[in-house]
Amino acid sequence: MTQFLNLAEQLHFGRAAELVNVSPSALSRSIQRLEKELGVALFERDNRNVSLTHAGRRFLEYARETVSGWDSIRNELMADASELQGEVSLFCSVTASYSYLVDILEAVRGAHPAIEITLHTGDPEDAISRILSGRDDLAIALRPEKMPSGLAFRALDRLPFVFIQGRGTAVEEPRDWSTIPMILNERGVTRTRVTRWFEEKGQSLNVYAQVAGNEAIVGMVSLGFGVGVVPGIVLENSPLAGEVRVLDVRPQLEPCEVGLVSLEKNLSKPLVRVFWDAQR
Repeated sequence: MTQFLNLAEQLHFGRAAELVNVSPSALSRSIQRLEKELGVALFERDNRNVSLTHAGRRFLEYARETVSGWDSIRNELMADASELQGEVSLFCSVTASYSYLVDILEAVRGAHPAIEITLHTGDPEDAISRILSGRDDLAIALRPEKMPSGLAFRALDRLPFVFIQGRGTAVEEPRDWSTIPMILNERGVTRTRVTRWFEEKGQSLNVYAQVAGNEAIVGMVSLGFGVGVVPGIVLENSPLAGEVRVLDVRPQLEPCEVGLVSLEKNLSKPLVRVFWDAQR
């Protein structure tokens, strides 16, 4: 049922297969078995597109009601149980894992040792999309400037951003920033703040490199490739912190909140709630 729902929402075998941790071919076989059992085609597919048939749309309503009913009774029974059991999927950057997540995990594991935790790490800019798509139950992320509908956010900290350059570079804050090669995130909150900062100064942005992940920015800056911008906590925990120095720029970038994110509807689930309320 979960595989059908994911494919019905994604309408793409590759993306849907990734969400349920199977290969696209395995997902296709599973859907074919379901269609054979029902005696109808649920999807129309060709080399480029996947769409629901009329029967597929009717079955989608049934599948959603069934999963919703299962979740409701499961949550009721779990709330009455003496010990919480089950699996929770978490996502965060490497820096966030030891800066914030470790304290949350210690609190939850101490009170609920039977909970199974699956941790994924990666580019923090992917955190929101992973929650919205259902790939993870909870994530640690920078608060987006525009909060997506249905997303809950609980602040953990407020982070300043810092401009950094290689230790061997002797340039102070330049008058003409358009001459300075910048190493920035490909997308996300930090990139948005930097772009706005340049616009407010009336100067053009000279992008030397776009990378995924703040740790990569520190690495490239330490090699002297340009000036980068990262959350201060990334620099504090970087093994390359001694190879770069912070530029005293004015005005400073506006700080950003970092916190737990989850779908609002998932906060009623006991397994998600214990993480949400940890150390509150």
